Amino acid sequence: MSYGLALIYGVLKVINLANAGFLMLGAYVTWWMWSTWHVEPLLAPLVIVPLFFGVGFLIEKFLVRRVLGQEPIVSLLLLFGLWLVLQNLAYTLFTGDTRSIETPFIDSSVHLGPIQIAWPRIYVFVAGVLALVALQTLLTRTQLGRAIRAVAQDRDAAKITGIDVDRVMGIAFGLGIALTGFAGSLLSLLFSFNPDFGRTLLLKSFCIIVLGGLDSFVGVAFGALALALAEAFGVRYMAASLQNLISFVVLVVVLVAFPKGIAGMIRSLRRA
Repeated sequence: MSYGLALIYGVLKVINLANAGFLMLGAYVTWWMWSTWHVEPLLAPLVIVPLFFGVGFLIEKFLVRRVLGQEPIVSLLLLFGLWLVLQNLAYTLFTGDTRSIETPFIDSSVHLGPIQIAWPRIYVFVAGVLALVALQTLLTRTQLGRAIRAVAQDRDAAKITGIDVDRVMGIAFGLGIALTGFAGSLLSLLFSFNPDFGRTLLLKSFCIIVLGGLDSFVGVAFGALALALAEAFGVRYMAASLQNLISFVVLVVVLVAFPKGIAGMIRSLRRA
């Protein structure tokens, strides 16, 4: 989800609050395919990623593109409204009942010495790493990736060099939504969910991309790892209900002390 937020902001310079809604829909689509068509939840991303990419491409073309030249608050409110639409759509289609996916794989675990780790958590971690590798490869080794980075750096200059800026922005927005849907599908293996699913995770994603740096996906990955470790060890010394407090304290501290995130801090140290 954080990769998607960072990609969309980096290219279009809009904050996509609707990511919370698409994360929730990714979980629901996975659940619906499993409960209705008995599709293995591990295979659901094969459908969700291209489907959400197409939806994101169309949303950018018919909605977001119309407000890009206006004040930032306009796009913010537009995408916030889209989030509310998706949330109420989920209430209409799936009601407010909490859903969960239960399969033998989800209930299985592996023992590593004295440590017991659930297989779904290993699967989600590996999937997150592979998503990072795929995204970095796309952005650094392909013509499309170079076009995306060019548009992110200077939209006007990219247009002068012959890049179809509108098409690139649509693809970037579609990729951001696809990554978010993929995240929702993965998280449905770990948590129960309802139409409000995604709200807290959206705030944590903001914390992660601020911590890691908006211009570095590797930094975002390290930001996610750092926040996860902070929360995991933090609950040893405070009530579990206060776990989210750690994210917001980290967000405030990073904004004040390291506004460019981990990646920016490392680059500053290298220059020094």
